[in-house]
Amino acid sequence: MHGEYKVPGGKLVVVDVEVADGVLRDVRVAGDFFLEPDEALLGINRALEGAPADTPAPQLAARVEAALPEGTVMFGFTSEAVGIAVRRAVANATDWTDYRWELIHDGPQSPALHMALDEVLTAEVAAGRRPPTLRVWEWGSPAVVIGSFQSLRNEVDPEGAARHGMTVVRRISGGGAMFIEPGNTITYSLCVPDALVQGLSFADSYAYLDDWVLGALEGMGVKAWYQPLNDIATDAGKIAGAAQKRMVTGDGAVLHHVTMAYDIDADKMLDVLRIGKEKLSDKGTTSAKKRVDPLRRQTGLPRSAVIERMIESFRGRYGLARGSVTAEELARAEELAATKFASAEWTARVP
Repeated sequence: MHGEYKVPGGKLVVVDVEVADGVLRDVRVAGDFFLEPDEALLGINRALEGAPADTPAPQLAARVEAALPEGTVMFGFTSEAVGIAVRRAVANATDWTDYRWELIHDGPQSPALHMALDEVLTAEVAAGRRPPTLRVWEWGSPAVVIGSFQSLRNEVDPEGAARHGMTVVRRISGGGAMFIEPGNTITYSLCVPDALVQGLSFADSYAYLDDWVLGALEGMGVKAWYQPLNDIATDAGKIAGAAQKRMVTGDGAVLHHVTMAYDIDADKMLDVLRIGKEKLSDKGTTSAKKRVDPLRRQTGLPRSAVIERMIESFRGRYGLARGSVTAEELARAEELAATKFASAEWTARVP
């Protein structure tokens, strides 16, 4: 069994292992990390040898920690990363490069249709009828997108939304509200097979699926990192938020989508969203205006250039072929947009 785990912002950890009589055997850990002293690697392998094959990653990490010689230095990886790589090996997790990735980047579309396309395309990946897909959105109109479990009245001021021509839609994933203005927002979705995130905890999968975009940002001079659970942050403030939805049909798939602030009208946002003090209290700031620091200021690049740099970063790592939404997918998405995502019943399902 072979498992790999690229530490977000760090190095690659590779584990080859056999399972015999329900325990790990012939464990071999490798990677492009740095480790001192050399004999610490033997200690890591011995610590994992004989562990029950169903041992969770945190417990595997504890075994590794206990076996490390005093003064061991691990650079670019951690004991937790070793545990995750083991779990991915045992679970027969796939790697990014095992797939032919497809890019969809179409013209502006309505907020409701974007919600529907996410659901339809992820279901197609789960069914094996579509390859893993990166979809970059273009917004046809301003919108507020609320999380699947958010209260509509608690999150959105209806008068403010109407005053600024904002359409309110509800997505299928959890998380918080997104304030969308077409020229000020960069949004993308990843529709991936469940096998890609096997062995990862729900929390770890967020950073894992967005490691490529952190690399793209670094290439634009922006040092960014994941701030658990689902924020991409910099020293200047939050620049993006992610959300996920797991599909259990077929072979399973994960929808992972991210909205990034290229620019923002903070006064308008505060006129539309009801952002309370409790939500701000754990962000270390007293002002919603200070929570988001747009990419326009941090990169100095046009929005289109930022998107192109992101796409090229993904293509350079994993390969990426231009694709399109099929006629059948579009027809199903348009029907779903009309009957579900544009309906008052769905939007106000949590009043």
